[in-house]
Amino acid sequence: MLIQMLYASTALGPVTTAVTGTILRSAQIFNAANGITGVLCQGQGVWLQVLEGQREDVNALYGRILADKRHHKVQMLAFKDIKRRRYGDWAMAHVALMESDDILTQTSLGAAVDPYATTAERLMEHIDALAAAGKVMGQPVV
Repeated sequence: MLIQMLYASTALGPVTTAVTGTILRSAQIFNAANGITGVLCQGQGVWLQVLEGQREDVNALYGRILADKRHHKVQMLAFKDIKRRRYGDWAMAHVALMESDDILTQTSLGAAVDPYATTAERLMEHIDALAAAGKVMGQPVV
């Protein structure tokens, strides 16, 4: 059964280019070998990640993510069955959320968006808007 999972977490310590690069390379290799696709959004000390794949594979990966000491406050925000992948072309794309990226930090009304207190649908809209705006920095194909 194909599923999609969205989670948020808070980085422990600074998130450097080296840290992000290590995470992305590892994810791209692992995900390609395990039929998992998705997108990783990172910035302002927050990680948002969408994972898609077979339920067993995504659940196993989420277990590894929970044990990762580079972040805390890991919260699953959405988990649902899907008929087709939303991010099927990417083993793991990367979207950098900069301070100026109001798509995550603000709604159209100007209010701040807290990924821990915002609906999964709203977060997915933000991720899609960033990807559509060309903010995707790495698009490795599965």
